[in-house]
Amino acid sequence: MKYESVQQALEALDKLQQTQYAYNHAMGVLYLDATTAAPSDTWEGRGKTMEVLSQVIYDLTANPENGELLSYLEAHAGEMNPQRKREVEVLRKSYDQLHRIPVGEYVAYSVLLNDAQNVWQKAKNADDFATFAPFLEKIVDYNRKFAGYYHPEMKPYDALLNEYEEGLNMTTLDAFFAQLRQTIVPLLAKVRQAEPIDDSFLYRHYPAQVQRQFSDYLMEVMGLDRTHCGIAETEHPYTTNFSNKDVRITTHYYEDNLVSSMFSVIHEGGHALYELDADDCYNYTVLSGGISMGIHESQSRFYENIIGRSEAFVHAIFPKVKELFPEQLEGVDETMFYRAINKAEPSLIRTEADELTYALHIMVRYEIEKQLIAGTLEVKDVPAQWKKLYKEYLGVEVRNDRQGCLQDSHWSGGSIGYFPSYALGSAYGPQLLHKMEEDLGDIWTDVSKGNLSKVTGWLREHIHRYASFYKPGQLFENTCGKFDAKFYTDYLTEKYTKLYHL
Repeated sequence: MKYESVQQALEALDKLQQTQYAYNHAMGVLYLDATTAAPSDTWEGRGKTMEVLSQVIYDLTANPENGELLSYLEAHAGEMNPQRKREVEVLRKSYDQLHRIPVGEYVAYSVLLNDAQNVWQKAKNADDFATFAPFLEKIVDYNRKFAGYYHPEMKPYDALLNEYEEGLNMTTLDAFFAQLRQTIVPLLAKVRQAEPIDDSFLYRHYPAQVQRQFSDYLMEVMGLDRTHCGIAETEHPYTTNFSNKDVRITTHYYEDNLVSSMFSVIHEGGHALYELDADDCYNYTVLSGGISMGIHESQSRFYENIIGRSEAFVHAIFPKVKELFPEQLEGVDETMFYRAINKAEPSLIRTEADELTYALHIMVRYEIEKQLIAGTLEVKDVPAQWKKLYKEYLGVEVRNDRQGCLQDSHWSGGSIGYFPSYALGSAYGPQLLHKMEEDLGDIWTDVSKGNLSKVTGWLREHIHRYASFYKPGQLFENTCGKFDAKFYTDYLTEKYTKLYHL
């Protein structure tokens, strides 16, 4: 198509982005329904719908006319504002990648993920990895092929990492994880020799209906606008966003575990605040939503750990916790509660891991993903390798696959290369805190009163409002300067030395 003016081309660009948004919105609602409300055996019809929608999205995005549109706008870049240039840049990357993928593979992969999600959930509940293994084999094969389409010049796993955190690669991560291990392993050894912390009261009977009230309260304290942010229940907690006016978080209630859902809600609430606080100008464009998984996890882990596990936050919420669970917490005071929710102990379940050992869980998944994509580990051998690495890294015995390699939903959703973002996001947090305290001074007095407006306001100003306008490294450096993992290791050392009187 010939464009008579840049204005005409920009109108075409807007129409393209709004149409993409509409189809992605529909796909997102299908996924949300599948994981929260749909009966267990409804995947077949949903798969047919997703097959059709995937075909439409592919045709829409990979249409050669879009290539012409982008080329025209690139040639007239001097006539566009920075936001428009960035929209074109992001769309160009998406177009170049997608049109390299054969349409049949793209559609088949979307259907595969729908089926895999259903099979994974059943396999997890039945502790039956063999049922899920054929699906994982196909997902790994597709990701290896897609990596070649995305960046044939890169190692396949580097290409996948780059999709979740632009610029990230195995060389950087190997050095990062080595630095963490040098701090975490000896610190954990000291912690295990110290007097243990009693957290038994966190695992009494906590009725789900009362935990739901607690979730509502936590969302209120976090400042989540319930007219724009809903909460649902699912097998594996996650957040999904449709715009900065419609964000959904999910959680899972265990009646013998108070803190599982508590920290899921705070964690997912951190993701939600990022989405809700994005500037309106990015709505219905390719720049809506957070820029990367690492930056996104920096927000969720910041609220979950740096705020949610702080003495100040515990001081703010403990009266409400006692009000909701008076029998379960009889004889428990604020200090006991603070120490209990920060107890460091190697465990099986990543989502319930303490701050100190959490990164070790990520290292296990990172090593396995590297081997799967490199072809040096077969899917059938994943359970054995998982058990070996958990014993080596965390010193724990994995007795079943339900609590082992089937515990996370990421692989069934095709998210290979995602897990390192959790560790990276955790490490971003203390450096963000350092800069926040430099700018604002004391934030903890307000937090101790249940007022997070100062914290959230600073993050909104420096991170949230930009959505995907900046690349992740640029956004972080604009805020904090060059990333330095020492902020993270110093934070962990100081916190756990004090907590355990080392």
